[in-house]
Amino acid sequence: MTAPPIEPHGDLTVVVPVGPGMVGRSPAAIAWRRLRRDRVAVAGGVVVVVLVVVAIAAPLIVKVLGDPPDEFHQNLIDPTFGAPKGRWGGISPHHLFGLEPINGRDLFSRTLYGARISLLVAFGATLLSVSIGTVLGLLAGYRGGWVDSVIARTMDVFLAFPLLLFALALGGAVQGEAFGMSGNTLRVVLLIVVIGFFSWPYIGRIVRGQTLSLREREFVDAARSLGAGTGHIVFRELLPNLVGPILVYGTLLIPTNILFEAALSFFGVGVAEPTASWGGMLTDAVPLYTVAPGFVLVPGLAIFVTVLAFNLFGDGLRDALDPRSR
Repeated sequence: MTAPPIEPHGDLTVVVPVGPGMVGRSPAAIAWRRLRRDRVAVAGGVVVVVLVVVAIAAPLIVKVLGDPPDEFHQNLIDPTFGAPKGRWGGISPHHLFGLEPINGRDLFSRTLYGARISLLVAFGATLLSVSIGTVLGLLAGYRGGWVDSVIARTMDVFLAFPLLLFALALGGAVQGEAFGMSGNTLRVVLLIVVIGFFSWPYIGRIVRGQTLSLREREFVDAARSLGAGTGHIVFRELLPNLVGPILVYGTLLIPTNILFEAALSFFGVGVAEPTASWGGMLTDAVPLYTVAPGFVLVPGLAIFVTVLAFNLFGDGLRDALDPRSR
């Protein structure tokens, strides 16, 4: 006879009888069911998926709906004022978001290509910070003692570090070629490393706190009594129970990194022209907002929608994985 499955229900554990045609639900299935009921989170998730697909398929989309992002259309620019000809900043069926003032580059194409840079840097930096924070947080929480003290104080130092000033200084100092890389490849890698390396203490503190609690649980004591080593306990017992918090915080860290990349590009230490980035587009748009206000709105709305979508999806994912956090 099959034992009835056990399902969490708030702070209680509910035993659900299983009869013909009835099956138990795993924690993942329960979380997915909660997430599907949150329409705001689902909408945010759909927008995130669309943004990722659009960024990956940008070259194909541009071939059909726009022009190359670096192609000038000065014949469509008013020579007197430097503004795009026509209404609404030159919006037309062939230029869906209009044209840049002065040079006439297609804003639709540049917005799509800018998404590639923003998402690449954000995902890369998040992966790096989550990896470092998870490893050091697990180590600090499980080992305790002087190891925990050293890692905790290191986190405090990193959190107090003036990251923006350091990134601006480093971006200005590292020019040309370095570490066997050059051009925008060097700049993108530099952005990923700087943002990711200095953001790990946030996830590290969360993982450390969760590990301090989990290491006292009965299943860890049972693993120790059976002779399990440190590696088995950390990676087979503790880490699977930390996937939820890590996934949620990683999702909420991505929009922060998007904003940080946009800020660095706005200050001139992001990717170099003519490569499109949302922060770089804002930099070019600020002096021209009186001539073509749409030039400011397009990259600004792109950043706003992307950050909002990730935040809504992250909040919904957190509620689905931990209903007590509501």
